[in-house]
Amino acid sequence: MDSKETSGRRRRGAALEDALLQAAWEEIDENGYAGLTMEAVAARAGTSRPVLARRWASRSDLALAAIRHHFAADPIAVPDHGSLREDTLDLLRQMNTRRRGLVTELLLRFSGIITESDGGIAGLRERLIDGQPHQLQEILDRAAARGEIDPARLSPVVADLPLTLVRHEMMMRLQPADDALLESFVDDVFLPLALATARP
Repeated sequence: MDSKETSGRRRRGAALEDALLQAAWEEIDENGYAGLTMEAVAARAGTSRPVLARRWASRSDLALAAIRHHFAADPIAVPDHGSLREDTLDLLRQMNTRRRGLVTELLLRFSGIITESDGGIAGLRERLIDGQPHQLQEILDRAAARGEIDPARLSPVVADLPLTLVRHEMMMRLQPADDALLESFVDDVFLPLALATARP
């Protein structure tokens, strides 16, 4: 029996899935999404293609799972700073420094997966965050509990505005935004609209 297959069968459950997703990420990192094949991932992980096919029906499913797995190792958590302003700024600053690489990877290395996704980049984002914690929603929930905002009067567009602005900046410049710009996003654009929902 092939030693790679033996090694692959010894790993089970989470250990095997971790190895497969790490192998997929390394393949994408080296060759881009266009060069990703199930066979290459299986070979790198020391297992067989059917092992992959049982978990992910297509290479786009595998690639998305690998992206989620890679960035799940570095989660963003925003503690309660006591105000919507400080919580939102903390989130944007973390995204600005720790998630800029994801935007760059999506645009440069994963361009093929964007064209395959319904809804373009927005559709791809929805697939990436499906079922994942939504930090901004947690921030908004805390603000509502403090009485800073009225969630019933907060439109989805305004609720997502801080992330929309920082994502746009990342995609346009492919470099971190200036901190003064992040503060302007929050103070000049988001807060006036969000806090107005709590006023009579």
